Amino acid sequence: MAGVEQVALYDAAGARIGAVPRDRMRAEGLWHACASVLVLSGDGQRVYVHRRTESKDVYPGLHDCWAGGVVAADEPVEVCAQRELAEELGISGVPLTPLFTLPMELADPPVREHLWAYEARWDGPITHQESEVADGWWLTLTELRARLADPSWGFVPDGRLAVEEWFRRRG
Repeated sequence: MAGVEQVALYDAAGARIGAVPRDRMRAEGLWHACASVLVLSGDGQRVYVHRRTESKDVYPGLHDCWAGGVVAADEPVEVCAQRELAEELGISGVPLTPLFTLPMELADPPVREHLWAYEARWDGPITHQESEVADGWWLTLTELRARLADPSWGFVPDGRLAVEEWFRRRG
């Protein structure tokens, strides 16, 4: 169907098995892939955190430290990561370091995704995509840990799981 956004459909084991309209994937909580990029300052001591707009289809108005999105049908995951980083934060032409893949199932709303995590180092300007990013700022790693420990600070659930995995792997 022309004009209907198709996203890559995955199985629970992480294999790409086809494509499905984005609205169906959301409504049925189907397995899909998400490419997510953690933006660190050049020295690796700060993380860029942003607040999602209220118009986002999932987790509106919550904070996140990953630039990313759903992998489109026939789109390589790393290409999605580069595209989303450029669209959401205006960062392009930087190398992405693959970190890990994290399967996750979240209950409300039902989300089943394989999150491919990448890291980028950046000290240049950041330009928010107005339709997706309401605000953003740099936090030290200590400040980010403290914010994540505060239950009143709304943070996207999949982003929380991914950054906790990132911190765990860092030691």
